[in-house]
Order: sequence, then structure tokens, then C-alpha cells
Amino acid sequence: MPVSRVTVSPAAAALIRELHGENGELLFHQSGGCCDGSAPMCYPRKEFRVGGQDVLLGEIEGCPVYIGAAQFEYWKHTQIEIDVVPGRGSGFSLEAPRGVRFLTRSRIFSDAELAELEQEGPPPRGQSL
Repeated sequence: MPVSRVTVSPAAAALIRELHGENGELLFHQSGGCCDGSAPMCYPRKEFRVGGQDVLLGEIEGCPVYIGAAQFEYWKHTQIEIDVVPGRGSGFSLEAPRGVRFLTRSRIFSDAELAELEQEGPPPRGQSL
């Protein structure tokens, strides 16, 4: 099985399916910054403009997951998991009114996984899907 740069917890996958049913196609963006600026944000796909330098990590539940280029440089050696936890985040992420927030968990890739990712080349940037 190929190495994935992004995964999703079962609880987050269920919430994403609900949000998709209510809002249509979605995307996630993980940006740098402090506070909620570093949380994964979920948006209707047509309402978020992906920047030319945003890095496409992969898809979860049919939703592309992007990360800011500068943030990717810090996280390129890790696999991230999108999870959901109780508590209200701020911002415009779609889950906010539900009293939950998406959260990024991470683990460092093994040497074998990093070698596989290096063979694949760099991930795409910008609006790739």
C-alpha cells in the first residue's frame, strides 16, 4: 500500500460525510500561524481559493487536503491525521457551529516511508484536483 501524507480518524470521517451532505464538495487547508490559524480548516470547495504554492497532501473522504508551502517544509517528514475533538474553534471552518473542531495529529515517517515518498517526487502544488 502506498504511503499517504494525510489520513483521517473514523470520527472525523463521519463528520466530513455529514458536512459533505449539507454543503457539497469540501476541501481542507492546513495553514501556518498561531491559535486556530494552525488548525485544519474545512471549507466548501468552491469558496476557498487554493494558492499556487499550496501543497496537495492527498485526499480524505474525497476532499483534497492542502497545506501552506512554508508549513509543508516543517511537516514534510510527518504523516498528518485529521481528527475531531470537542470544543469550539474559531474561524470559518464548517464544523465550528457543532461544538467540535478539527485537529491535526502527526507521526514521523519511517526511513522506508520517506524513501518511498522521495521516489514519488514532490507533491503537487496549487489547484491540482
